[in-house]
Amino acid sequence: MPHKVKAVISRAKDAPVEVVNIIVPDPGPGEVIVDVLTAGVCHTDLHYKLGGIGNDYPYLLGHESTAVVSQIGENVTNVAVGDRVILNWRAVCGQCRACAKGQAQYCFNTANATQKMTLEDGTELSPALGIGSFAEKTLVAAGQCTKVDEDADAAAVGLLGCGVMAGIGAAINTGEVKRGESVAVIGCGGVGVAAIAGAKLAGATTIIAVDLNPTKLETAKQLGATHTIDSSKSDPVEAIKELTGGFGADVVIDAVGRPETYKQAFYARDLAGRVVLVGVPTPEMKLELPLLDVFGHGGSLKSSWYGDCLPSRDFPMLVEQYKQGNLDLDAFVTERIKLDEIEAAFDKMHEGTVLRSVVEL
Repeated sequence: MPHKVKAVISRAKDAPVEVVNIIVPDPGPGEVIVDVLTAGVCHTDLHYKLGGIGNDYPYLLGHESTAVVSQIGENVTNVAVGDRVILNWRAVCGQCRACAKGQAQYCFNTANATQKMTLEDGTELSPALGIGSFAEKTLVAAGQCTKVDEDADAAAVGLLGCGVMAGIGAAINTGEVKRGESVAVIGCGGVGVAAIAGAKLAGATTIIAVDLNPTKLETAKQLGATHTIDSSKSDPVEAIKELTGGFGADVVIDAVGRPETYKQAFYARDLAGRVVLVGVPTPEMKLELPLLDVFGHGGSLKSSWYGDCLPSRDFPMLVEQYKQGNLDLDAFVTERIKLDEIEAAFDKMHEGTVLRSVVEL
């Protein structure tokens, strides 16, 4: 029978979030109910709250989570009741043109649960990224569950569900950072410092962090940056070149997503280097570059979607790297909070005083 559980929703643009009771239906074919253990407070949730993603209120927020499978529907074979899982929003279909080409990390037809969770009065909820995990239980497609070992801190590894994976993947998957290469990351919020951690994991030997905030630069050093640049005091393009023999970095990752920072990334790379855009622009932003410069610099200009990850491949590997001490996911967990503290966590996000607030249920 349906479950009544506590959850956090956003009813209207700019309105404070609310803790309410919601109804989670029994899983249908291909669906799973999970008991949520942890949920990171991600900037994407704030975008939903502020109306930056759509107007399909009320939203059931939350998506960056570790959970335990509590109930499965018909035809579910990839997970079983009791499995510890990380939730993801790339449940690959196996049939679209990307999957058919062997590029499931770009799946263009990812799955979500078919049924809707609701408020007690029957109002349908829109789950953030098809997950909605600021809740005691949530309903997802089975493919949104990636089984992982239980002997790892749920709060830490759950961050692989979105922001940390986006940053690490921008380095190791999209940027294809190789041993001995130089990497610069512009913007050292949660995704940016994750990209720095990814560059370190990949074996980069020169890792340059760029930001306006000295505190964020210090965090970047803790997670693998070998050099830092305060872009309020130095031209980041010239400073990156100075640290790379005058040539520029092999890979430059823009974790901000603004025309200004993208131009910095473009001109701060070496000839035939790679630019990776992982920061998300807003619809009105425009980019203008001399076409001759695009040709003359060579290399590649890439966008990183969810770190171009394949959850079934990347999550277990990164959890293992965490367990071996090669990836400090604990450093991303700034505070552990409860459901009724999420609004305050959004304020701290605005202030730039946290990498991640993580809800523990």
